[in-house]
Amino acid sequence: MDITAIKDSKQDSRILPLSFYVRNDVVQISRELLGKFLVTHINGKITAGMIVETEAYRASDDKACHAYNMRRTARTEVMFAEGGQAYIYLCYGIHHLFNVVTGPKNNAQAVLIRAVEAIDNLPLMMQRRGREKAGPQLTAGPGVLSKALGITTSLSGSSLLSSTGNIWIEDRDIHFQPKEIISSPRVGIDYAEECKDWPWRFRVKHSKWTSKSK
Repeated sequence: MDITAIKDSKQDSRILPLSFYVRNDVVQISRELLGKFLVTHINGKITAGMIVETEAYRASDDKACHAYNMRRTARTEVMFAEGGQAYIYLCYGIHHLFNVVTGPKNNAQAVLIRAVEAIDNLPLMMQRRGREKAGPQLTAGPGVLSKALGITTSLSGSSLLSSTGNIWIEDRDIHFQPKEIISSPRVGIDYAEECKDWPWRFRVKHSKWTSKSK
């Protein structure tokens, strides 16, 4: 069944508030985003998936972070904004990767959403991905989840705080215990010296929708 945007008080009450994002601990926020729902409203259509894999990045001391050592560029400037905004960048000139900006203004930290479990409007997600069947390959990876949800770099800098926009994150009352979460080193950051081994990648244990293990 096709799902269109429904603006009501119940939906708005589920959207994560600013206070969730502006905390200092990006690693804790990265863990707490597991079980939350990434929602998009593109061209009048809603799609959504439950977040099952994340990675934390912190500019102050993390050599894997785009803004390491508080380096400001045109691309990373949005990371220095107050938490609760989208940071979306192009990887290899092909993949649009969605990140959640966290922390107070000028902290420059973010959480990469690496995988979601497709939930709302699978037909549209399959159409966007050019797939005939639903399954983990639909959204198990940061590039493919963005394509399935219609996320592109044009949304970078967007607020995540309201359903009047194109993208937000909801709390649908799903919470995972520490024993249900796997922590491991992040992916594709061998250049980051000692930081490459930090266990800042978080996955929901036993989820079929996470990307492959390192």
